[in-house]
Amino acid sequence: MKVKNILISQPIPVDLEKSPYGDVIRKHNVNIEFHKFFKIEGVSAREFRDEKVYINDFTAVIFNSKHAVDHFFRIAKEVRVDVPETMKYFCNSESVAFYLQKYVQFRKRKIFHVDQDVSQMLDLIKKHKTEKYLLPCSNTFNPELTALLDATKIDYKTAVLYRTLPDEMRDVLDLAKYDLIVFFSPQGIKSLFYNWPEFVQGDKLIGAFGATTAQAAAESGLVVNIPAPTISAPSMAMAIDAYISKNCKK
Repeated sequence: MKVKNILISQPIPVDLEKSPYGDVIRKHNVNIEFHKFFKIEGVSAREFRDEKVYINDFTAVIFNSKHAVDHFFRIAKEVRVDVPETMKYFCNSESVAFYLQKYVQFRKRKIFHVDQDVSQMLDLIKKHKTEKYLLPCSNTFNPELTALLDATKIDYKTAVLYRTLPDEMRDVLDLAKYDLIVFFSPQGIKSLFYNWPEFVQGDKLIGAFGATTAQAAAESGLVVNIPAPTISAPSMAMAIDAYISKNCKK
């Protein structure tokens, strides 16, 4: 089928023209629109206290997103806790590690990161198994890492610091106009059916970034036509470009 209108379930890039999606727009003469499918809401200081988590009891923090970074330091400020200089940070990507410098001074022996791989994260943590870890997360966090931490008897505790909630979109989006809808998290899939419980894929194409997103799509009865990342298309923009080039030639 011809792809003309694409919906990306993420905020619009700061500079769309210079982004990879800008290249797709120019190359294939398509319309790409952006709309985040869910919103982030931080828990209150009172809710955090009810979790019986005390930041200074821990010697290391595991961050799996920039949201986790923001809400960890927000809640620390709200409960009037000074995060000790000796705290170590383990990040699931280089971008999260760099983002962390918004709050702490970068030191090689203090901030560690892997490349979006849970098994790599576990291996890194096992090299520092004497630490006591805090894992800030959302109410919908992926339990894959915690299952591995439990299996290897790592000393850790989770703390829900923010919630991922579906955004209200029925009045602002007309799904019928889009030939392709692209998702980047299971929360995006949940938000789709929250807003449109009667949604049927039909001839519409679905893109999914990441294995957990693809799994959530399949469990909801959707067929993923454009998966990413792959060896040939490590980004979603590259996957869309490849699909259109191969399947939508005039």
